Amino acid sequence: MALNLEAKKAVVEQVNSVASTAVSVGVAEYRGLTVEQMTNLRAAALDSDVLLRVVKNTLAKRALAKTVCECVTPVLSGPVILGFSQEDPGAVARVFKDFLKENEDLVVKGLGVSGEFVDADQLKRIASLPTKDQAISMLMALMLAPTEKLARTLNEIPSKVTRVVSAVREQKQ
Repeated sequence: MALNLEAKKAVVEQVNSVASTAVSVGVAEYRGLTVEQMTNLRAAALDSDVLLRVVKNTLAKRALAKTVCECVTPVLSGPVILGFSQEDPGAVARVFKDFLKENEDLVVKGLGVSGEFVDADQLKRIASLPTKDQAISMLMALMLAPTEKLARTLNEIPSKVTRVVSAVREQKQ
């Protein structure tokens, strides 16, 4: 079904509003995927707070212009699906990587993270980035480590004294 001019403008406006607030974007060619596979991909994306959008390439190029997602426009060719993440830079890469484990028909063409284009061969590296919550927990663990070590060391002093007194008592008996 062909879109009229007003519908095209609406699509460009919608994609532009999403792209202007996105932290990362992914481009993948979905040629050869069944409807069921596309539904599974959309469900996985929804669970990860990733917005997937199938848009004509000419409309996508117009929508991505002057946004941080503009870096992926050179790979917009063929039937592509765009994935946008608003908070987690690695979310789109994780969704595509997990989907590729079971469906090799999806071809990732590239990713855009904070305005920088990343080739598809770097998908695993981007997917391994920690989420915001994971990064905070790792930072907190690093901050607590010296305090925990100090507490264990201070706790060891009375234990050591007790063991020495016990050893002296047993030696005298």
